[in-house]
Amino acid sequence: MGNCITRDSDPPPKDDEADADAKESGALAIDTTFSLPSPLPEWPSGGGFATGTIDFGGLAVAEVTNFTKVWATYNGGPDDGGATFFEPIGLPEGFYLLGYYAQPNNRPLYGRVLVGKDTSNPANPTLKWPVDYALVWSSKSQDVKEDTPGYIWAPIPKDGYQAVGLVVTSTPEKPPLEKVRCVRSDFTTLCEPDDWVWGKTGDVDSDEFNIFESRPVRKGKQASAVSAGTFLAKSGGGTTVETPLLVCLKYTLKNNTYMPNLQQLEALIKTYSPKVYIHPKEEYLPSSVDWFFQNGALLYKKGDESNPVPIDPSGSNLPQGGTNDGEYWIDLPRDKNERERVKKGDMGSACAYYHIKPMLAGTYTDLAIWLFYPFNGPSRAKVGFLTIPLGEIGEHVGDWEHITLRISNFNGLLMKVFFSQHAGGEWVYPPDLEFGEGNRIQGYASLHGHANYRKAGDVLQDGNGEGTDKFAGIRNDTDKSNNVYDTGANYKIISADYLGTITEPPWLNYARKWGPMITYNINDEINKVAKLLPGKLKDKFHSFIKSLPAELLGEQGPTGPKMKKNWDGEETV
Repeated sequence: MGNCITRDSDPPPKDDEADADAKESGALAIDTTFSLPSPLPEWPSGGGFATGTIDFGGLAVAEVTNFTKVWATYNGGPDDGGATFFEPIGLPEGFYLLGYYAQPNNRPLYGRVLVGKDTSNPANPTLKWPVDYALVWSSKSQDVKEDTPGYIWAPIPKDGYQAVGLVVTSTPEKPPLEKVRCVRSDFTTLCEPDDWVWGKTGDVDSDEFNIFESRPVRKGKQASAVSAGTFLAKSGGGTTVETPLLVCLKYTLKNNTYMPNLQQLEALIKTYSPKVYIHPKEEYLPSSVDWFFQNGALLYKKGDESNPVPIDPSGSNLPQGGTNDGEYWIDLPRDKNERERVKKGDMGSACAYYHIKPMLAGTYTDLAIWLFYPFNGPSRAKVGFLTIPLGEIGEHVGDWEHITLRISNFNGLLMKVFFSQHAGGEWVYPPDLEFGEGNRIQGYASLHGHANYRKAGDVLQDGNGEGTDKFAGIRNDTDKSNNVYDTGANYKIISADYLGTITEPPWLNYARKWGPMITYNINDEINKVAKLLPGKLKDKFHSFIKSLPAELLGEQGPTGPKMKKNWDGEETV
């Protein structure tokens, strides 16, 4: 299942000057669509997964991925490439629009919106026509490169109902009242701006007009909210332009009827599981947790440091539960030679650990794939034209990274992928991914740090995030090699609460650190490097290195997957 575009049957003539400007700048409206490289398989049967609709308990919802283009701009937004606004088409019988879709022009069309069908008591319907529309904004109020004028309208609902999307036209006449439906308030909840779609600044607090994707205010696997895939309009120092306030949908039933069963999960893993390329110069390879424990990993207890305990291969003798209180930690074998050997990992044993969780009120499934490395190697910094080894800075025992696949429970379609990068990461839409055989994703682990990226190349990380400073930062180099972390070849589903059949390994419920506190003085190490730099470079080096997260600097080993905020919550960008 993929996207397609149709065009209005008789569009107004394009403004020649805007068209010339668009061609000169290379910015064009979206006129291509993205489809996954291979058709989706026929998913194993059972339950409500991939059946096309989800019943919210009086409101049936379906996902639409086909659109007709309404209006486009050729400047503003990400990469200053403009954006295109679409009307969803090809709705299932009996379903109605809730709002329109918008996307930046810097990638092919790959989107979705939810549409609704009333399945409630006719005396108290879940969907109603708006009573009117309010003009939110028109392109005549700004200097916009466009093919036709654009007008954005907010449906005004009847009392007890809410609008969940906006409507776009290329003429100043109000849309027909029957164009969209508003949703009964008990099926709605608050939403907020997400990724920037279009405008001048992309700042939600700016006085400038900006368009954003919408997302629920409450997120995580326990939250009952789901975005309809529509967009928000904001300006005026954070004041919401749309009247009335747009909202997200709320799934009131809170059940897992539409989550994939075990056979469907296995099919999803076979279809999408990433292959992660390890850097050709990487010395510190992944391994399984079992291999790490079997090869001499030790459990230390505060106050009894001279008597570390070998860890059972299953982790059954690790303390369970509790908090990260510093009472216990894991370390490498004591013997120097064994220590160096275990640091190198064991590619042949490498296992991908899958955590399956419902997201967006159970309308989507996250497959969080946790990857383990016994050791995180030393960092390297780029300052100006210089690449500087940072000695022991960046080293720590027990490195956990992950990649998350977000799957639509309506149809099993891959919606986007999260690549973890130390303390943060990035969501990537399928048009910006690399694929190997079929629909299997390709990723790249950075040299020594093992952060995950969607393509090969070099990225600099400073204290403000990935790639924000081209002058100075920690190097995250990625490239292809013969060492591939195949997350579909050797994997274990370690947690899926809703199935009730998955036994979590004991090591998953170990709450303390997977590595010891580093004994050297980080500041001394930083100063040793800084002394080698001239004044201006020295100041720049100090400014970014001190703002990096402790985990990246290597002050201590990390906690395990279940102790991360994103275990039950949304991914941290």
